[in-house]
Amino acid sequence: MKCPFCGFADTKVIDSRLGKEGNNIRRRRECIDCERRFTTYERVEESLPLVVKKDGRREPFDRTKIIAGMQRACEKRPVSIGTIEKVVDRLEVTLQESGDKEIESSRLGEAVMVALQGIDEVAYVRFASVYRQFKDINEFMSELSEILAKGGDRSPS
Repeated sequence: MKCPFCGFADTKVIDSRLGKEGNNIRRRRECIDCERRFTTYERVEESLPLVVKKDGRREPFDRTKIIAGMQRACEKRPVSIGTIEKVVDRLEVTLQESGDKEIESSRLGEAVMVALQGIDEVAYVRFASVYRQFKDINEFMSELSEILAKGGDRSPS
């Protein structure tokens, strides 16, 4: 494993532990050259479907993109990174179990929106406003009205 600090190609494993969910291994490593320590995670590479973008391009599923989008939506909200990662973990399991070779990006976006709606409605609206690309305030207000009609107004009485 290449050292992220000095680029030296040889490191040694100091400690290995099973991850919290049991689906990865956390390794503490030390660079042979600069002696700095860092953590790596090892997980089984599983076959996930290609994501078909709106313009027809196909690209590999990238969990970091979904996590980044959710983090932006959840910025300054009481949503932990652990919660976000659990959503993406469940999404990956669902994709693997489906056996599909390709998935439309719109289906992924909808799945993220459904998850966010159950976690934090402000984050949901943020994500939806970017994902659905509301053309004007009326479309945005229509979405908010739907949330409120479903009982989304949870302000203290």
